[in-house]
Amino acid sequence: MKVLPVILRPAPAPWRAPVLDRRHGLFLALGLVLAVGAAEAQGAAAAHPSVLATLWRWTPLLMEGFVFNIAISLLAMAIGTVMGVLLGLGQVAPSAALRRVAWFLTQFFRNAPWLVLLFFAMFLLPFEVRVGGVTIPLPGWLKATIGFSLPVMANTAEIVRGAIQSIPFGQWEAAESLAFSRRRTLWMIILPQCVKRMLPPWMNLYSLVTMATVLASVVGVTEMLTLVSEVHAAEGGRAELLAPLYGYALICFFLYCYPIGRLTVHLERRFQVRI
Repeated sequence: MKVLPVILRPAPAPWRAPVLDRRHGLFLALGLVLAVGAAEAQGAAAAHPSVLATLWRWTPLLMEGFVFNIAISLLAMAIGTVMGVLLGLGQVAPSAALRRVAWFLTQFFRNAPWLVLLFFAMFLLPFEVRVGGVTIPLPGWLKATIGFSLPVMANTAEIVRGAIQSIPFGQWEAAESLAFSRRRTLWMIILPQCVKRMLPPWMNLYSLVTMATVLASVVGVTEMLTLVSEVHAAEGGRAELLAPLYGYALICFFLYCYPIGRLTVHLERRFQVRI
């Protein structure tokens, strides 16, 4: 009996944390050091407290604003992802009418400016809603979160649609030959394979949403950028504090979003699909 060789699928490489490129952080830190040094020189000439001491004194307040930015981004991603998955499934639905409606909503919210959607959410949504005799307030931060969730929904819908359509059609035919319904095929065969295709762009979208949350300051939501302006005003509008304060906010967002970007690149390489 002749033994035929068997080609085994190579085992996946063990997961390793992505190595951060130190050059980016060094350049950013160098810029902040130069800005603080120039501000220290101006403050010393005007007999003001040092810039570093001022930043340290206001750090707890600024960190509260930064945590609020992260909370808004997480909630917006959660709401937008749920709605986006449903909208993406609607774009590949058997019903032509449902596909057209889903396509229109996706294209509308995907190509609308985020700031305009934020203004619409802030000024068109009511301040409170009544459900069964119970009054539920809608504070500004919640309406801003809803405004951010709309472009997240549209971009997630495109991610889902692209991932589903990237699956070879033979997967659908094989499931049909095994008497799988379309619904079972989608939930048990197609979508599990789409997860690794959707994860890197979804994480990249989260980084964009986190950085875009500073737009909430334009509509009066108290977040980190709003607090930076208030701290600058509380310090008497000292010109030498302008660059260090905004540079401090830049460093906070960089330290949070940059590792996510590097992890996204790592996952793209790890989950690279070869057809």
